Amino acid sequence: MNTRRFLITGGSQGIGAAVVAAARQSGHEVVFTGRQQELIDEVERRTGAHGVRADVGVPEDNESAVAASRERMGGIDVLVNNAGYGYFAAIGELDVGKMRANFETNVFGLVDLTNRVVPMMKERGDGDIVNLASTSGIKGHKNGTSYSASKWAVRGISQCWQEELRPHGIRVVCICPSEVQTNWGGKTGRDNPNKLYATDIAQAIMSVLSAERRALWPEFAVFATNPWKEG
Repeated sequence: MNTRRFLITGGSQGIGAAVVAAARQSGHEVVFTGRQQELIDEVERRTGAHGVRADVGVPEDNESAVAASRERMGGIDVLVNNAGYGYFAAIGELDVGKMRANFETNVFGLVDLTNRVVPMMKERGDGDIVNLASTSGIKGHKNGTSYSASKWAVRGISQCWQEELRPHGIRVVCICPSEVQTNWGGKTGRDNPNKLYATDIAQAIMSVLSAERRALWPEFAVFATNPWKEG
């Protein structure tokens, strides 16, 4: 893959930070977003990428991220829509306001940012969009009304964009990771070496992007081979 210009959301930790590191290690230019300045600073120091403090659920922040990408890299070849979080509650106890906020980040923020990036990709007739969904968007689960529904939406949106953008030379890939050992949702201590790591998802993303441009992987899931095995 020739040198590409990446914009990665939620790149200050977890899967996003792993994608930032993998892209930089492969020689690509990277701008990433995050919400916590101390985490942004750490990823910048470690990778040499440029971080922007931004919340994908805020349209003005998305505009700032695109502007920073134009200023530092001259444009965006690869958009990785990684930012997202989970809200979990049983039906009958679900806070619809919190569900709306969950969708603002996981769905509407993703759409708003992509809406700003696609015109420059169409102009060049080239681009890659990687949307992070989840295996929770393939099969629902207890207390998953909000999060699972948001990831089902990401999958459906990705399929719509594939139909719209393939004629313009733009590939849209939807990735559905299973449980990954990150600090996602405040959970720590998941140190079973047989479960997935953020670097596994980053490696999968970079492999897909490295495919010949005539090849499109529309969607795939990533599971641990044997996550039940004790370390």
